[in-house]
Amino acid sequence: MKVHHVFAGLAAGSVVSVNALPHATADYPVIKTTSGYVRGSGSEYRDGVTVYKGIPFAAPPTGSNRWKAPSAPQSWSGVLNTTSFGPQCAQSYSSAGIFSTGKNVTSEDCLYLNVWTPTYDDTADLASKKLPVYVWIYGGRFEGGSGDVKTYDGSGLAVKDIIVVTINYRLGAFGFLAHPDLSAESGHNSSGNYGILDQQFALKWVRDNIANFGGNPDQVTVGGQSAGSASALDMMYSPLSKGLINGVISESGARGPHDPITGSVATSYRTKAAAEAYGVKFLKKLNVSSIEELRNNVSTETLIDYGNGSDTIFEGTVFENVTAAFMEPPIWRPVVDGYVLPYGYGESLRLDDHADVPILTGGNKDESGAAPNTDITASTYTATYPAMFGNLSNQFLQLYPANNDSQASESSNELFRDISRVGLWRWAVDWVAGGAKSKVYTYYWTRAPAENRDQGAYHGSELWYAFNNIPYSDYSNVTWSTEDYEIERKMSSYWANFIKTGDPNGDGLPYFPPTTSSSRQIMWLGNSWGAGPLSESSARVSFIERWFATQKEW
Repeated sequence: MKVHHVFAGLAAGSVVSVNALPHATADYPVIKTTSGYVRGSGSEYRDGVTVYKGIPFAAPPTGSNRWKAPSAPQSWSGVLNTTSFGPQCAQSYSSAGIFSTGKNVTSEDCLYLNVWTPTYDDTADLASKKLPVYVWIYGGRFEGGSGDVKTYDGSGLAVKDIIVVTINYRLGAFGFLAHPDLSAESGHNSSGNYGILDQQFALKWVRDNIANFGGNPDQVTVGGQSAGSASALDMMYSPLSKGLINGVISESGARGPHDPITGSVATSYRTKAAAEAYGVKFLKKLNVSSIEELRNNVSTETLIDYGNGSDTIFEGTVFENVTAAFMEPPIWRPVVDGYVLPYGYGESLRLDDHADVPILTGGNKDESGAAPNTDITASTYTATYPAMFGNLSNQFLQLYPANNDSQASESSNELFRDISRVGLWRWAVDWVAGGAKSKVYTYYWTRAPAENRDQGAYHGSELWYAFNNIPYSDYSNVTWSTEDYEIERKMSSYWANFIKTGDPNGDGLPYFPPTTSSSRQIMWLGNSWGAGPLSESSARVSFIERWFATQKEW
C-alpha cells in the first residue's frame, strides 16, 4: 500500500504506510474518520486500552482563520499515525499552572483531540459497540491547559467501558477576543467565543465519528473542571450544542446565579458590549488599526504576552479586599453575545432556555476562599468581611464571629464553605424552578490527596480520583494509602455510572441522592460518603439565601 505525506504541516502525527506503523500495529484497527483513516497504539499506562492521539478535528486557526469559527480540517490519504499528542494551544508556559504537562510545545495550530477506547477483541463491527462517551474540557482560566495533561489520561475510564475524548481549544486572546469588526464579519453579529466554538466543533466531530471507535453518539457526556467546568456548562446553555450532549459533569462548577463567586474566576462572563469595548482598547494597545493587520502582522508570541491578565469587576466594590475568595476573573473569557450564549446564567435558568440533561456538579472543601492554612486576624476580618453583607452585617458577625484571630480564620473558612454548598444547592433549585425535568446531582469533595495533604481538598484535588488515575500520578515519591485507592474506586464509579446512565448510583455505592429544594442537602464525597448538610446550622443557610437575594444576577 503506497501512501504519501499529504499533511506536511501536521504536528500531531504523520501519514504513513500501515505496515510502517510501530507498536505492534496489527493489533490496533484502522479507524475511518470524516477526514481520513487513523491508527493509534496501546496505552502506556494500562493494558487493554487503545489511544489515538493528536487527531485534527478542525483546520488550523492561523493566518486569515484567526478569530474565525472553526472549519473542517484538510483530508488526508493513507493512514494517519496518531501516536503522539498535538501541540498545546498558544499560551504562556506558566499559565497552565497545576494543569501543565511539563512540555513547552505550543502553537496556534492546535485543534487536535485524543480518543481512548477499550482494546476490542472483535473489531469487525466497532459501530455495534455503542459505548458511552465522555468528552473532557480542560481548565486553566481560559489562559492555559491542554488535552494532553496526564491527569486527564482516559485509560482509567476506558477500562470501565467508556470512550474518553480530550480536546484542545483556543485560549487567551486567540480564543476570546471580541471586536465590533469581528462581530460585523461573523454573519451573526457576535464575536469573542472562538474557544467555545472550538469545543462545540469538537462535539460535532464526536457526533460524526465516534461510532467508528465503538462509541455511541447519542450518549455523550461533556465534562470539565474550573474553566473546563464553565465550558461544560456553556455547552448546556448554548443553543449551538443542541443535540450534541446528553449529560454534563461540572467540577468546581455551577453556583447560584446570585452567588457573587459566580462572577469570579472562570465561571464569569463578559457582556458583548464590554468585550467589544475591551477589544477596541486591545488593538490600540498593540498599535494596530484593523483586524486584518492584527491577523497578518502581529506574532503569536506578542499575542501570548498580551493574552493573559485579570478583569477588574470587583474593583471598587465591597468584595475588593476579600481577595482570597473574590479573585478577579480572567479578562479573556466567554461572552454573552446573543448567539453562542444568548442569556446570562440566571436568565437562562428562568427561561428554561438550555439543554435539559442530567447534571453532576460540585465543589471542593478548600477552594473559593477556604483553605486549611487560612490565617486571618480578627482585626482584618472585622474591617473587611462585614462590608460584604450591608444591612445583614450584624447578623453575619453573630453567625460567623471573630473574637480572636483563631476564631476569625475558622469563621472565614466556615463562611466560604457554607457559601459554596448553598450556592451549589441553589443552582440546582433554580434549575428545577425554571422548568427543567432532568435531575441534578451536587457534591462536596473533602479529600486531601496524598501528594499534598497540607493543602487540603484544593482546587482540582478530585481529578486523579475521578479519572481513576492515582497510580499514574506525577508524584512518584508519594505513597497512596489503601483508603486513597478505595476513594478512587468509589469516585470513578460514580463518574462512570453517571456517564453511562445519567445517574451516579450503582455498583453497591453509598446512595447519591439528586438535589431537591426540600432536602437542603448535597452529597459529601471523599472523607465521608452520603448526603450532608449545607451548613452546621439552618440559620446560616437562611442568612446566605437572604444575602444572595440582595446580589446582582449573573
